[in-house]
Amino acid sequence: MRTYNRKEIASLIYSKLLTDLEPIKKQYLSSKNKIGYFFIDNLLPDDIAQSIYKAFPLTQKTVLKKSLKQRKHIAVQMNEYDALLEEVIYAFQDPKVVAIIEGICDLKDLYPDEYLYAGGISMMREANFLNPHLDNSHDIDRNRWRALNLLYYVTPNWDIENGGNLELWPNGPKKNPVTIHSKFNRLVIMATHNKSWHSVSPVKIDGVRCCVSNYYFSKQPLIEDSKFHVTTFRGRPEQKLRNAWLSLDSILRMQIRKLFKKGIIENPHKYKKED
Repeated sequence: MRTYNRKEIASLIYSKLLTDLEPIKKQYLSSKNKIGYFFIDNLLPDDIAQSIYKAFPLTQKTVLKKSLKQRKHIAVQMNEYDALLEEVIYAFQDPKVVAIIEGICDLKDLYPDEYLYAGGISMMREANFLNPHLDNSHDIDRNRWRALNLLYYVTPNWDIENGGNLELWPNGPKKNPVTIHSKFNRLVIMATHNKSWHSVSPVKIDGVRCCVSNYYFSKQPLIEDSKFHVTTFRGRPEQKLRNAWLSLDSILRMQIRKLFKKGIIENPHKYKKED
């Protein structure tokens, strides 16, 4: 079986984005006033996308994040897994891929994150979920603002009825969300700022939804009056008690970050590379 490196994969991503440039740029700009986003299907040749899916590890070999906020499996120490996963993650960090996405989203000076803070891969099984939330506003050192979230879905034959779909809440977590199907070989890119509430619907079947994720950062926030905030969770509209608890949790964690810039405990969700 042929192997692909990040440069080859990046060239394929760039070519696909270039081919569909006008419609995806229109999609992003038309949604920019609330939560800018676009998605593109058949990002990579089918055989490569299938190979990426097959390269995902067993969930037992990942980290389970389990709380009232979320239940999902993640992995970021990519040298412990199939090399193809690291290659596809860093393909999205290739300068020409970053540059064309800057053009699509009408942004400048975006920076990918080689240490994959909050990125890497994720897997969601039956009953896994991610509650409505705002991503942490900054990178791990609080030097740059989080700007874009890149999500590439690779589970074949994943129906929208299976759950595990991205939900955007352009009018806040008390209103109705926009559901974006986590369809096989689909790339979704969304803006991240202090109004970009999003979630993942509960997985409803005995299956695993697999995703490759990256973040881009910038020196300036996407919204001018933005202020630093920790990852902020809320309950779904019907989860009144959970919403109250998560609101209090966010307030307490913000107070801690006012005293300790990087928190009390170092966030383990980053790729610790060998020197």
